[in-house]
Formats: sequence, structure tokens, C-alpha cells
Amino acid sequence: MGTKRPLARLGIHLILILGSVVCLFPLVWMISTSLKPIEETMALPPRWIPSVWQFDNYARAVMYQSDKLGYIPFLVYAKNTLYLAVLGLAGTVISNALVAYGFSRIEWKGRDVVFALTLTTMMIPFPVTMVPIYVLFRNLHWIGTFKPLWVPAWFGGAFNIFLLRQFFMSLPKELSDAATVDGCSEFRIFKDIVLPLSRPALAVVALFHFMYVWNDFLGPLIYLQDQKQFTLALGLQFYQSQHGGTEWNMLMAAATIMVLPIIALFFFTQKTFIQGITVTGLKG
Repeated sequence: MGTKRPLARLGIHLILILGSVVCLFPLVWMISTSLKPIEETMALPPRWIPSVWQFDNYARAVMYQSDKLGYIPFLVYAKNTLYLAVLGLAGTVISNALVAYGFSRIEWKGRDVVFALTLTTMMIPFPVTMVPIYVLFRNLHWIGTFKPLWVPAWFGGAFNIFLLRQFFMSLPKELSDAATVDGCSEFRIFKDIVLPLSRPALAVVALFHFMYVWNDFLGPLIYLQDQKQFTLALGLQFYQSQHGGTEWNMLMAAATIMVLPIIALFFFTQKTFIQGITVTGLKG
């Protein structure tokens, strides 16, 4: 038994390392291509290490000139993406926390039925609701504005509600009971007791939404019309030539710049993120 456990642990570690290498392959290739001269990007056999390290590709990608569209405002795209991410993040955290608190800490008739109905909305694919939602936003005269991309975040989402509800239910009920005896309202209990204890779960919800907005391509493609309003994910398509001859090193450099904030954010918040994922769902 003593010999089998180290071997089993070694096998698990080898599988995890192999999986990590497979997952890192696209990232390493993207970074490698972003530093190559243009003639090496499509070379056969592929070259992993550039013959000349062109770090200025990143500066050129930010100030990129397109033959068709002229100057591509990369920094404007980044500002638009950050604007949508911050507004959506605030709405996601506030709205989902409020709804999850009502589903987990307040007793009311039909609560479990309504919660089950909320979860069923996760099974409705986006293509089914895409056209009705577009018609709704068109009637509100929101097409061509940022509103369709951040206002819905203020109305909650089934997955985030579920995630926070599970975390809230793991908190001791005695804390709320003691606060109620002291005369605290439900909102004050929510604000002063539940939210401070739920920072790991709130951080997970915030990080998930930030990553979603940062990488979202379909939403901006549907609702935005002015190039000056485009986000990074949508703006990357302008680095691809419509008539052949795409400068792949510029495209990969722009994509690398776009990915770096997500990687940095995860490394700075990974302890809180892992804690939130681990603790959430311990109590159903």
C-alpha cells in the first residue's frame, strides 16, 4: 500500500503536467508568433524560436495601420472593453448577490419553486433568445449603444445566483439570528454580515464576468455599429486582411496584449478565486 500511493500520486502529477502543456500550447505559440518577423510566421516546418526577436511588434500592433480602414484605434477598443467590464461587473455582483440572498437566507412561500425555475433558464440556448432580445433592444432604441452589453448584467444570471446561493447557505445561520435579535434589518444583515464574509465567492463571480466581457465577440458584433465603439475582441478582426496577406505577427501581438490582463488578474486573485470555488457548494 505504501508503494502504490507514491506511484499513484506520481501518475496523477504526470497527467496534470501533460494537460497543462496541452493547454499552454496555443498561448506559447501565440507569444512566439507575436515576436517573429512576418516571413517566419507561416514557415514550414514551424519555428518555435524566432531568428530575430521583434519586440517592437507590440508597439506596431497598438499603432497598426490597415490598408482598408486606416489607423486601428487599439487603445480606444481597450477603453471601451474596460468600460463595459466595469459597469457589467458592478451590476453582476450587486444584482446576483441580492437575489441569491433572497433565495438562501429569507424564508418565503414558493422560494424553492422559483429558484428551480431560475435554474431552468440555464438550459435555454442563446440562439433561441437572441432575436427576441435584439427586437426588444431595437424597440428601446439601444442598438448602436453600449446599453445592451451592460444593462442586462444588472438583472442577474442563473449561474451566478446559484453560485452565490450555495455560498450564502454555507454561512452560519446563527449570525443572522443574532443580528435580528439586535434589531438589524435584512438589508443591514446582507450588507454588514453576509457580504463581508462572502468576498471569495463574490470575487469568483466578478472574475467570471470580467473574463466574459473581455472576450465577448458576439454581443458587440450584434449591437455595436460604430467602429469607435468596438471592443478588443471585435477589433481584432481588423488585423486580418480581407484580401489575403494577413500580418499574423501583428495579429498575435494584439491578441497577446489582450490576453495579458486576464492572466495577470488571475495570478493576483488566484488564492481568492480557488478559495471561492472550493468553499462554494459545500452546503446545498
